[in-house]
Amino acid sequence: MRSREMVGLGQLAGDVLGRSGSTVGEVHRAVSGRVFGALGLLGQPVRLMHDGIATLAYGGVRGAMRLVPRAAVAPVARALPATGRAMADSPAGSLALGALNGMLGDKLLASHPELALELTVRRNGRAVETDSQGLRRAFPDAGPRLAVFLHGLCETEGAWRMGSTPPFGSRLRDELGYTPLYVRYNTGLHVSDNGRRLSEVLEAVVNAWPVDVAEIVLVGHSMGGLVARSACHYGECSGANWIGPVRHVFCLGTPHLGAPLEKAANAAGWALTRLPETRPFGAIVNARSAGIKDLRFGSCVEEDWCDCDPDEFMRDRCSEVPFMPTATYYFIGATISHRSDDPLGVVVGDLLVTFPSASGNGRRRHIPFELDNGRHVGGLTHFGLLTHPSVYEQIRAWLARPARAELPAA
Repeated sequence: MRSREMVGLGQLAGDVLGRSGSTVGEVHRAVSGRVFGALGLLGQPVRLMHDGIATLAYGGVRGAMRLVPRAAVAPVARALPATGRAMADSPAGSLALGALNGMLGDKLLASHPELALELTVRRNGRAVETDSQGLRRAFPDAGPRLAVFLHGLCETEGAWRMGSTPPFGSRLRDELGYTPLYVRYNTGLHVSDNGRRLSEVLEAVVNAWPVDVAEIVLVGHSMGGLVARSACHYGECSGANWIGPVRHVFCLGTPHLGAPLEKAANAAGWALTRLPETRPFGAIVNARSAGIKDLRFGSCVEEDWCDCDPDEFMRDRCSEVPFMPTATYYFIGATISHRSDDPLGVVVGDLLVTFPSASGNGRRRHIPFELDNGRHVGGLTHFGLLTHPSVYEQIRAWLARPARAELPAA
């Protein structure tokens, strides 16, 4: 860990503790305000005194709570090197930063950028320079077919290696000749921001890849599927070179139509902000990252969220992002029940995403996956989709199908 990272962690902890002190004070003021409001003019002299004392008291508490963790980490930070190994380059550090960025990534980028993850291609846990020299050094075995893996919320590329079996990327390399590229990104940012950045990075990769790129496969887990769709959209809009070789886009447990937990958080935050006494708790709930809020209805592009209240109550503003005509899109959805229509499976899905959302088959919105390009896997949880052998075998089977005939030129 570097010294500035430790300082950033201390400041972040101080901000969180200070916010808790502010929350107590805000609840106190809301309760007392209701009481003094009922007393009317008779209570005004006491209210002025009360409010002054409360402001000083809670201000002192808030300041002290912010100061304690900052002071505690100061001697540790001084003992750490300024240019040592970054947190993001260690297994434990990257795991912690992945979770932290998922929850607060947009705020970290604004106030503690030393803790915010950047979208990078990773190999053996380290960021890869996407120029010709960096790619040759990182991928001496580079082939013309690329398989790009995109993790989900609060994860890093290490999530693809959680199981006891070889990761999907290694198997695709050994069995079908794909060179795996693992991408790490800040899942607390808007999906559209990550989609734009992924398009830029893949453009640099394709332009500097050691051999000519003949085919690109995108494999996204959960949020990663939305980022893949977003990147394809922005790549098409900008006329990017990397779009041409894209032939397959796989979405594993992707909430194309939204995630139940985020919808519940939206409802809870909205309800809590209705009353002064609970409004501070609503503010805490609504402090979750922009990336999480994008999962409410599966936002892929900027138009889905700009110029609107991010905490408005259950309004789906998502526009449909069409599939690229040169690529085939697939979904794999799971349920903890063995059948997708089992009552338990219908309600809880894979514990985080329901099967109708993963398959894009909703009452109002429909994602146009072809019938033969979808699969249900029963008895599996959301994170099991990252490593389960049956998921890999289905991906491999789809990739091994004969390429569809190209349409004749007009």
